[in-house]
Amino acid sequence: MGQKINPIGLRLGINRTWDSRWYANKGEYGALLQEDLKIRKALLADLKQAAVSKIVIERPHRKCRVSIHTARPGIVIGKKGADIDKIRAKVKKFTDSEVHINIVEVRKPETDANLVAQGIAQQLERRVAFRRAMKRAVQTAIRMGAGGIRVNVGGRLGGADIARTEWYREGRVPLHTLRADIDYGFAEANTTYGIIGIKVWVYKGDMLGRNEKPAVVEGENEGRKARRAPRSDAPEGRAPKRAGRRAGADQSDADKSGGRTKKSGVDDAAAVEKEVS
Repeated sequence: MGQKINPIGLRLGINRTWDSRWYANKGEYGALLQEDLKIRKALLADLKQAAVSKIVIERPHRKCRVSIHTARPGIVIGKKGADIDKIRAKVKKFTDSEVHINIVEVRKPETDANLVAQGIAQQLERRVAFRRAMKRAVQTAIRMGAGGIRVNVGGRLGGADIARTEWYREGRVPLHTLRADIDYGFAEANTTYGIIGIKVWVYKGDMLGRNEKPAVVEGENEGRKARRAPRSDAPEGRAPKRAGRRAGADQSDADKSGGRTKKSGVDDAAAVEKEVS
């Protein structure tokens, strides 16, 4: 199942939502779907250098709200917001609704699957060694806090005559766990030898459902050690129960031995008095 199904489609309605959020009446669905596809295709082509992660389209009543998630909002906005008007005019060509454009900044592009795949594709187009590009992306994602990452590259790697697939993985990537937050991204590199496809899976921890305890992903062992450690705010005079029992046992042993020593000393003194008399 992990090899045959898209992780995003598998988890829709479970721990993630759709990129197109609207309701269509009878006979409108096909037209609105085509509008969404055309809008995304046009914007991704124009904003190729802006590191666009995803485009979310919402349709309130007679409106079309387009949210562009990007790691470089300055390139999308342009100087004094000039490019926003161009984007709004371009989207207006595909729909009759009132258009609103929102720019959302991606805080950690190193752990966004689509942006990681795009970065590797750009490096392959500049003829960087594919193994170096993959390893660098994996190490950067792990260093930035990802629970696990897998990178899959397929095609005529290094200009080989026969296409092949190579992959690297580090950390955990539980594809069959539905509550796992798996971010999936895909990109293509247009090289002189042909197209090379890049797939990226990034594991960001578990999404909690109802009636579930919080799941620990990062620092799990440290948390367990902290739970086992004794309390630091306990009073100084109070000793742990086991230590107190042991101390009490040692004291009783000392009393017993002391009692025996005292008794034996009295007996020795009586014997000496007998001999003198």
